[in-house]
Amino acid sequence: MGPETGRGNDMTTMTDINIVPGGAALGAEIRGIDLSKPLADSTLSLIEDAFNRHSVLCFRDQRLNEKQFLAFMERLGEVEKVPISEFAHPDYPDIFFVSNIREGGRLIGHDDAGSVWHTDMSYSERPPRISALHAREVPFENGVAKGDTYFASAAAAYDDLSGADKRQIEGLFALHDLGGRRARKGKSKAKPKEASENLRLRRKTQPIVSHPVVRTHPVTGRKCLYVTKGECVGIEGMEADEALPLIERLARHVYRPAYQHVHKWRVGDLLMWDNCAVQHIATFDYKWPEHRRLLWRITIAGGKTH
Repeated sequence: MGPETGRGNDMTTMTDINIVPGGAALGAEIRGIDLSKPLADSTLSLIEDAFNRHSVLCFRDQRLNEKQFLAFMERLGEVEKVPISEFAHPDYPDIFFVSNIREGGRLIGHDDAGSVWHTDMSYSERPPRISALHAREVPFENGVAKGDTYFASAAAAYDDLSGADKRQIEGLFALHDLGGRRARKGKSKAKPKEASENLRLRRKTQPIVSHPVVRTHPVTGRKCLYVTKGECVGIEGMEADEALPLIERLARHVYRPAYQHVHKWRVGDLLMWDNCAVQHIATFDYKWPEHRRLLWRITIAGGKTH
């Protein structure tokens, strides 16, 4: 697919903006926008339209400080509070550190975020609409970046279901449990005590919530499969021996290669994705202290799913 073009105004200069689709079921790169500068409404509208069509957007070579990152994200919606306060930026508490870096023997960020297929915070009553990561440090080895992120289109996956499958799951509600993801992964690697206690308490007290197995996208109206293996621990009104195999079958369908897009990180990337329309997983082919990784994350609030 060739690039899409548009005219944008960053309030400093007029520039050509190219939207280059990834050629798969989702994903696009936007070129020609400097996010460190204020954006005109027309430019923001172009970004939002591209986001709704492609679900995952990448802006390369951005050099944003904390205020600039927050300013851009605030144009897209309400910035959510960081759920794990010990991994929040010490001076900008709405920025979350995703990192394997240790200082004084303590992790500065969440080091195993994205280790299974998931959609961010589906265990909350109002899952976030948008997640965004800004790459500050990216691990390399022999000139090759490590720590790719894979995305899968839950919308394309739903579209390809058979009519019988669509009828079977219409109107069903899955039960999402924060602790279910941890159980699926097994016992995690050791973490600093102060972080582990807070994380364990959060998993213990976070209530189970229900969301439609088929979510209707709040903007585009597309239907999306909204189930993940592990975090979804059941389906309302269905016995476990029937519900869990159905969840696994649907989840595996979402992860099929035909629906995937792979992001290969560079320092300066700003990557944002749609938590209703996609699921994602990170690769962990790097290790401390040989490799350092630091991403800033901001999430934008969403609404109720039903």
